[in-house]
Amino acid sequence: MAQHLPLIAITLGDPVGIGPEVVAKALASGELNDIARLVVIGSAPVLDKALALTDSSLSARAVTDPSDAVSDGDVAIYEPNGLPNNLADLPYGKVSADAGSAAIVWVKAAADLAMAGRVDAIATAPINKHAASLAGLTDVGHQEIYQSMTGAEQVVTMLVTPGLRVVHLTTHRSLRVACDYVTKSNVLAKLHLTHDFFVSQGFSPARIAAAALNPHGGEAGIIGTEEIDEIAPAVEAAVAAGINVTGPIPADTVFNQAIDGKFDVVLAMYHDQGHVAVKVHDWASSATMNLGLPFLRTSVDHGTAFDIAGRGIADSKGMIQAVRLAALASRTGSIADF
Repeated sequence: MAQHLPLIAITLGDPVGIGPEVVAKALASGELNDIARLVVIGSAPVLDKALALTDSSLSARAVTDPSDAVSDGDVAIYEPNGLPNNLADLPYGKVSADAGSAAIVWVKAAADLAMAGRVDAIATAPINKHAASLAGLTDVGHQEIYQSMTGAEQVVTMLVTPGLRVVHLTTHRSLRVACDYVTKSNVLAKLHLTHDFFVSQGFSPARIAAAALNPHGGEAGIIGTEEIDEIAPAVEAAVAAGINVTGPIPADTVFNQAIDGKFDVVLAMYHDQGHVAVKVHDWASSATMNLGLPFLRTSVDHGTAFDIAGRGIADSKGMIQAVRLAALASRTGSIADF
């Protein structure tokens, strides 16, 4: 693999979920060799155990410097210190504080490498929130961990699948709470963040659609006033600031408009509004990216799937797509080809 390719750190996720398996399958597929140099952040025994599920001839090779990721016939793995030696002995599919602790350590180690400029981007396999909480994590997920670590003021989740990109105003909030976040200031801030990212990725102009919150866009206030009171004023302020945004557009039509090519990205008002659209359109090919962090971070768009962990049947397409998205964004400066 050529040295000029971006160096992507891949975290293993929860060691007793499907994370190690999808990472192993992605590495063994050969689909990533021409787009990135890869270093796994995790445990060599855990990765070797997962590689055995794939009947791969690859094996894990511990490195102390991620830049040593160029190798033939093996996989470079960076192992943070201070973790139990028995991680590979933990049973698949069983919630474990030790597994949760390891997943958190790997996630944070990857961020430390990225912030130090030692890797170009991070692609994360899934962690289990219950296991992480047993290990003492108070943040909800990867995005919250990284926002706490970096002090980033504004961070949002964007789901990307071929033909559709969706930024989310909120993610891990209950629907009742998420509706309270639909304010002019919050919507405007996310429009600015989305605009700035897409312009940096070569979209000129970036064509943004703001989804409505209520059915039929509130029907002129008859079935909800958030569109009138909050979303429309945010859109007007964004347009005045030079942002190419349209909305609010009813959620039952805006995603089809984006798929048809009218918009580059949709700002969804809450988690399921955007996630359902992406997953119905093409879940298998989707990946997640955070906007607003001081480094690039992508992720699979699925969970730890404890029910099938260790059975060798997990689909690695999402992991491949997450690495591909990270490589595109860091190598070419544009995700337009995803």
